[in-house]
Amino acid sequence: MYTTIELFAGAGGLALGVEQAGFEAIGLIEFDKDAADTLKKNRPTWNVINDDIANISCLDLEKYFGIKKGELDLLSGGAPCQAFSYAGKRLGLEDARGTLFYHYALFLEKLQPKMFLFENVKGLKSHDRGRTYKTMIDIFEKAGYVIEYQVLNAWDHGAPQKRERLITIGLRKDLVCCTSIAFPKKREYKPVLRDILLDCPKGPGVEYGETKRKIFKLVPPGGYWRDIDPKIAKEYMKSCWDMEGGRTGILRRLSLDEPSLTVLTSPSQKQTERCHPLETRPFTVRENARCQTFPDSWEFCGRVTSQYKQVGNAVPVSLSYDIAKEIYHSLEKLKNR
Repeated sequence: MYTTIELFAGAGGLALGVEQAGFEAIGLIEFDKDAADTLKKNRPTWNVINDDIANISCLDLEKYFGIKKGELDLLSGGAPCQAFSYAGKRLGLEDARGTLFYHYALFLEKLQPKMFLFENVKGLKSHDRGRTYKTMIDIFEKAGYVIEYQVLNAWDHGAPQKRERLITIGLRKDLVCCTSIAFPKKREYKPVLRDILLDCPKGPGVEYGETKRKIFKLVPPGGYWRDIDPKIAKEYMKSCWDMEGGRTGILRRLSLDEPSLTVLTSPSQKQTERCHPLETRPFTVRENARCQTFPDSWEFCGRVTSQYKQVGNAVPVSLSYDIAKEIYHSLEKLKNR
């Protein structure tokens, strides 16, 4: 069993997929109490640390986790994307000070795991004209790693959802002679909402207000604002009516024969709506969790707004598994070195 530590663990989408691929978590750090409670409830044996990562990264991590430098197999997680301040001197890790990524990099430098997995939104590549991600890559390389990255779509990896993530994998330079980095191939079948909605268990959720519900009743499955009376659509959209672009997220009702659009942290946002195909309401927490490929047994803690947020912020479990399985195979090659 290979060991892993996960940072910014959230409600466990990434951690669960990594576990399914054959890894044992020796520590998961999560600041949000509800998300940490979710982890503890579903995996009582996990070492869940509900604390600010800044309070942990400054410690003697070898002593704290009971491992020696270089022993950890995998460091995983994804820090929220933040701009860096540039002194123009390429200071390496100092360029990231004051950001959450800085603490991820500290863990990497202090523990020197064999490999690391860093996931983030696709937009990180272009954030601050690409300078943010370039600085991250520089820091990874200075910490002693070779880097490969790809943008992967969860729909290609078992999730009934279009969700692109930037996946960065690092391999410690002293191990390059014995193994390599690989990314998962696309699965043959790409699931759609019909596969997961028709038998979904009931669970907490919210409803539309009466006015919004009446308007959404006019929208056919797979349709949006252009598919109803323009007068009604214009009244609903107000200032959005004059915006440029297709505005295809407004009054959007999904169909059973397509994947979900990216699951969000709120059940109803005017420009990014995802109405249920058959019923006039947003998806429930459990329906969103199915889109994220959480098992039905995975329970979420906190109020319904917190549960929606936890699910929306998660990495799809099936995508996590496919990535982690390739990392597992890479580590297997090291056994005979």
